[in-house]
Amino acid sequence: MARIAFFPGTFDPPTNGHIEIIRHALALADTVVVAIGVNAAKTPLFSLAERSAMIAAAVKAIGRKDAARVTITTFEGLTVDAARQAGAGIIVRGVRDGRDVDYEMQMAAMNATLAPDITSVFVPASPTTRHITATLVRQIAAMGGDVAPFVPEVVAKALARKAR
Repeated sequence: MARIAFFPGTFDPPTNGHIEIIRHALALADTVVVAIGVNAAKTPLFSLAERSAMIAAAVKAIGRKDAARVTITTFEGLTVDAARQAGAGIIVRGVRDGRDVDYEMQMAAMNATLAPDITSVFVPASPTTRHITATLVRQIAAMGGDVAPFVPEVVAKALARKAR
């Protein structure tokens, strides 16, 4: 049976940190489902289609063989329900610091109660990506700053187009 990892997030925009987590998830599973969550309470900068296209382009840069093992989808509602629907046995989450660990531990406990058949796996961010957040990237881009060190090239270009 194939091991499927589910990587949920808003990915608004996708960052180098997100791509790093996808790489780690590929080492853990046969298939990685990158799942863009829809949150009606948020107004994203990029549409679902734009985020999906940027993730797809960034994943291609990982390499053809690995890119073929990544699928991109969207979901609403509970992450565990979407993970189960995708056939995933693993939910992958990136953690940058102690605050992330505390929050993700709470989420993992809740998810384990709701779906004991799905395991949460935390991937620590590397020193080169631990400071990157999509929120900070959006703020830097909005103020005309250079976001190239923080995002894949396709995302930097999309942010530049939005800033015009």
